[in-house]
Amino acid sequence: MRPRVLVVGDAGLDVVARHHGPVVHGGDVRSTVTLQPGGAGANTSAWLAHCGADVVLVGRVGADAAGRQVTAELNAVGVRCAFTLDPVANTCCVVVLVDDDGQRTMLPDRGANARLSPEDLDPALLADVDHLHLSGYVLLDPSSREAGLAALRVAREAGKTTSVDPQAAALIVAGGVESFVDDIRGVDLLLPNTEELVALTGSKEPEAARDLLDVVGAVAVTAGGDGASWVDAERIVSVESPRVECVDSTGAGDAFDAGLLSGWLSGLPPEEFLLSGVRAGATAVQHIGAQPLRP
Repeated sequence: MRPRVLVVGDAGLDVVARHHGPVVHGGDVRSTVTLQPGGAGANTSAWLAHCGADVVLVGRVGADAAGRQVTAELNAVGVRCAFTLDPVANTCCVVVLVDDDGQRTMLPDRGANARLSPEDLDPALLADVDHLHLSGYVLLDPSSREAGLAALRVAREAGKTTSVDPQAAALIVAGGVESFVDDIRGVDLLLPNTEELVALTGSKEPEAARDLLDVVGAVAVTAGGDGASWVDAERIVSVESPRVECVDSTGAGDAFDAGLLSGWLSGLPPEEFLLSGVRAGATAVQHIGAQPLRP
């Protein structure tokens, strides 16, 4: 049976500039610039659909051409969009600077996503899904935090499993680690990368995730090209990542989330759903853009 997932998170457009040389303050550097669909929630949704899941994405976009393009792009890959049209704010736009090693620096404007409210989630949507996945950006912005907390609460009340990707170590620290930990209390699965694990526990070692098991049910930690680890009360399982050329690291974590969730929700054992996650992440970094390549 195909996993059925409701995702709550950002959707927008990425202006991706792969610069061929160091960025010079006040100067020019030759670049290859493309316009790509993006947003952490949209990325995870697109990869979930790519992995064979049925997906609904809840978010907020502007009543503008960008919002229409984002919706069309996601519908085309099998994501059902339950978007609220914001009458004031523009659709999210992120400038992504990618260097020759494929590492990205982002300049985000969350736009309408920052105005996500509890009323934007129709509880009836939960009737047809097994799981709710929440992008941490929703919790880490004070203007959308209540929407994220409401989504987790309504999902738990409906008896659904839940997961959260923390998304941004710097924002966790800036907003207060204790506050973020309180927000994710009761979540079934936390999906941090190594930097986020350090922000939450003070250590990059997967074993440190055990310190979070009184808050969440299990933790899956990604370490980029070094693989990933699953940590629960009974075990720690680690896998290696495929060795590939990194062209653009944008969205690799979102792809990992999708690959892992599709396997976890299908009842696969930890080693297999971890491998599903790292394979999706490795596929993502081999091309420009944060979502699967369109046919």
